[in-house]
Amino acid sequence: MSEQHHPPHGAHGRRPARGAAWRTFKDSPFFPATVLVLIVAAAAGLFAGSYTYAMADPTPHHIPMAVVGTVDSQREARAFTAGMEKALGSSLEVRRYPTDEKAEQAVEAQEVFTVLRVEKKGRVEMDISSASGASVAQLLEKAGPKVGKAVGVDVTVKDLKPLAKGDPRGLAIFYISLAAVIIGFVGAIQLSVHARALNPPERIAFTVAYALLGGFVIAAIVDWGLDAVQLPFVQSWLILALTMFTSGMVFTMFNTLFGRWAMIPTWGLMVLLGNPSSGGAVSWPLLPSVLGTIGRWLPPGASVNAQHTAVYFPGYQHIQPYLVLAAWAVVSCTVFWLWRHRHPGGRPKNGAHAEG
Repeated sequence: MSEQHHPPHGAHGRRPARGAAWRTFKDSPFFPATVLVLIVAAAAGLFAGSYTYAMADPTPHHIPMAVVGTVDSQREARAFTAGMEKALGSSLEVRRYPTDEKAEQAVEAQEVFTVLRVEKKGRVEMDISSASGASVAQLLEKAGPKVGKAVGVDVTVKDLKPLAKGDPRGLAIFYISLAAVIIGFVGAIQLSVHARALNPPERIAFTVAYALLGGFVIAAIVDWGLDAVQLPFVQSWLILALTMFTSGMVFTMFNTLFGRWAMIPTWGLMVLLGNPSSGGAVSWPLLPSVLGTIGRWLPPGASVNAQHTAVYFPGYQHIQPYLVLAAWAVVSCTVFWLWRHRHPGGRPKNGAHAEG
């Protein structure tokens, strides 16, 4: 007797509908894993692209220059500045000062990057300020003698405000600010993973705690341990702590608004956009104009600006970077607090398990 094969029937006999297959995939752990693969790949490209765009070929766009000299000798200054503009492919904003003292005060106030002194016919002294921006100073130091030779002017270059001996390239401040920014939001991520049950006030308190301790350790290692830069310790420590707290609360805010995808806007704001435009690795006059403008209003740029002024220009403090950091911290804390019920962490209130 031959065996008969009956066609499959019922629910097990039908191919799953395309919509059902999609729902199954979406509800599985493979969906977020696939999304993360795509996000990581895109983030890698954007990370490399943003830093390359900002730093690979720094081009001067706008460099303020102080000029000191007599009226009769301004011809040499005009010829030299015109030659510098042509050599740099940028616009030098010439600001005239009556005395050396006034011009040097402008350098201290970070209003100009270099001082041009016309001493006598055919002789110019150019004072650069490496502390104002190492990349700008290097560019001016290289171009000055070449331009002077081309226009028939004898140029002497002197560094009016040199960098610390342990930081000849002027990158230490950028590195410590970068550490504070990245560890700031990484700390908040770790709190959300390993201390998920923290309630909102506790979460803010522990963010303050790791920010204060982390800022102290960064400052201590760079100053006391490596002797790279002599920091005004308490001020630098508090700037780093405020930076870490702000960065941590920015992630917490995005975690409240976007849940598990909070890393995307945090990374985009703080790393892809904020760090390349901070002016730490490449001075603002050499950045693309858009980045140079917005960088001052983001936490990484504000942190670099505050730290840079505290270290090299302590007599001419600016309140703007502190206000920027404080504003981001306040806004982040406010958003987190107002929508704290949406945050994935926290403990149930007393009696919640007894209901029902």
